[in-house]
Amino acid sequence: MLFTTLGLHPSLVRAVRALGYAEPSPVQAGAVPPALAGRDVLATAPTGTGKTAAFMLPLLHRLLAGPRGGPRALILSPTRELAEQIEAVARDLGRYTDLRPALIVGGRPIGPQEKALRAGPDIVVATPGRLLDLIRQGAARLDRVAALVLDEADRMLDMGFLPDVKRIVARLPAREQTLLFSATLPPVIAGLAAELLRNPAAVQVGRRTAAAVGITQAAYPVPGHLKTALLRHLLRGTEMPSVLVFTRTKHGAKKLARVIEADGFTVGELHSNRSPGQRTTAMNGFRRGAFQVLVATNIAARGLDVDHVTHVVSTDVPDVPEDYVHRVGRTGRAGATGDAFVLVSPDEEAALGRIERQLGQRLPRVTLPDFDYRQAAAPGAASDGDRPRGRGGPGRARPPAGPGGGPKRSRGGKPSSDGTGGGRPPTGGRAPTGGRAGPMKPSGPPKPRRRK
Repeated sequence: MLFTTLGLHPSLVRAVRALGYAEPSPVQAGAVPPALAGRDVLATAPTGTGKTAAFMLPLLHRLLAGPRGGPRALILSPTRELAEQIEAVARDLGRYTDLRPALIVGGRPIGPQEKALRAGPDIVVATPGRLLDLIRQGAARLDRVAALVLDEADRMLDMGFLPDVKRIVARLPAREQTLLFSATLPPVIAGLAAELLRNPAAVQVGRRTAAAVGITQAAYPVPGHLKTALLRHLLRGTEMPSVLVFTRTKHGAKKLARVIEADGFTVGELHSNRSPGQRTTAMNGFRRGAFQVLVATNIAARGLDVDHVTHVVSTDVPDVPEDYVHRVGRTGRAGATGDAFVLVSPDEEAALGRIERQLGQRLPRVTLPDFDYRQAAAPGAASDGDRPRGRGGPGRARPPAGPGGGPKRSRGGKPSSDGTGGGRPPTGGRAPTGGRAGPMKPSGPPKPRRRK
């Protein structure tokens, strides 16, 4: 199937071509035709499968064919970063049209957003909290909205936004179409879908608990107090041109970023203690390759799209298997390959076992022959996992894109036949140029730069 066969408006096909795509992804092939036919759609698919374009293309097509004036489409997103990304996709796919999106999110001045709404945009992309504030102030009129999109609906549930979503929906006129997209479909979201959607076309791509094809996964058993040391060892000795590192807490993210930066790597931080401007700088820098490493908490686990993330490293084991799947889904996106490592302390093996049962596979255990696992903890040092014993938790982060150069990575023996022996780490990640990158070694964009 080609985009040219879907029946999209010629301006949209032209934009897709300009972006370098010819064939739709499975979720796009499944969702676009019924959406173009005017049906409601309930789509579940893993992260990194192209869900944004799957709802944006039929939405733009509908707007081009229908009446204009005032917001005709509303897209709700759980986070500011994801909303910004959706708005950017709307601009990219609508580049050869006169359709105008407006971005309504918290953490930014409200005045320009009120002005954007008064100008009558065609599409409003919003986070629930800020949009509800503007509705209450009388600054957001949504009486002409004919199409509603709920993106990352399960994440909105996790973040406690469903009551706000229902308040917003109650203020909308009778809708002609509703599209609900989610990575998972827990009972509460299934109930919301039954409440909002009319005879929806159901699209499900992949197992809800499976990582995307193309991602090589491995677990690295290590004492909790040596997790930072092992991470530094991996960064210095393994081909990791663009790395997203997840931590459970914002304090842990900040601390880890400082340690990695002291080793000479360019590092960005993404967590709730950073201002909106700092978070935007971190994401943009990571996308451009100005940062080799992005250290983040759960805020980066879902939805955010950065090309060429070669590696995802979790410094803790999440309690919830779906959180693990969302983390590793930051790499191997859109059919690319990538590596996902999780550092596992002895007290986290039970949590890892739950993840493996849902994945339907045992992750290979990798020990490095050139790393000293018998090092003592530094006096007064806490566990590098930055969390109490016996509990797992989400924590996430991302890597920058840009080939690194340098010496050959350290090598060890292959894992033993039962998957528990020593071995070298997988190296599925690739540089954006398609060539092989050496171990992470600084040198500025597009190559990393070691600081003096």
